[in-house]
Amino acid sequence: MLQMTNNPVFCAIDRDDIASARALAASLRAEVGGLKFGKEFFAANGPAGVEEAGQGLPLFLDLKLHDIPNTVAGAVRAAAARLRPTLITVHASGGPAMLRAAVEAAAAFGPSRPRIIAVTVLTSLDDADLKAVGFAFDSGDLAERLARLALDCGVDGAVCSPHEIGRLRGACGPDFKLVVPGIRPSNSIADDQKRVMTPEAALAGGADYLVIGRPITAAEDPPAAARAICQALRPAA
Repeated sequence: MLQMTNNPVFCAIDRDDIASARALAASLRAEVGGLKFGKEFFAANGPAGVEEAGQGLPLFLDLKLHDIPNTVAGAVRAAAARLRPTLITVHASGGPAMLRAAVEAAAAFGPSRPRIIAVTVLTSLDDADLKAVGFAFDSGDLAERLARLALDCGVDGAVCSPHEIGRLRGACGPDFKLVVPGIRPSNSIADDQKRVMTPEAALAGGADYLVIGRPITAAEDPPAAARAICQALRPAA
């Protein structure tokens, strides 16, 4: 596992073409703190693609694992053994047994273990969406409930909307890592994210890591966009 620098930005490399992903990652190597690879990239290119495009930066493997405990534990072990990611995501809604299995699988790698991060409520969902799929809680209540569950199971941190940062920090304490997507600089559009915040506000509010994709990767000059974001964060970091 590569340790994070004091740069809190993970850039989301959400594309399936290995050549363009490799080139993009190489161009961002000096500008961001780490790289995030999710399901789109992983489904197209697998572990070998992550190794090729990873550029030796800290790796956030955002697979949002959600299955029976034994399967999730096996996936964590396989990913950790080959890729040595800094962070791996699982869905908190997978339940206590699944969360504990993921934590135990990661612990086998000792000090270099990946940190297990639980996904609470996707930032593309609002309260109406949660009601439509049967949840009785609003997004803030559900995020806190799932984060507390993750903490109780030994999970290292949670993914949450920018709007739940303060609430989860208060509920889970200063050592629980908060990984925050839905980050949009003030000059960018929200795209399909419904609960967003600027990088400066999210970091000042208590986020540990910021996940930023399209404001960097879709920019005319991705390295310059990443540099501008990170420079703006330095007074708050």
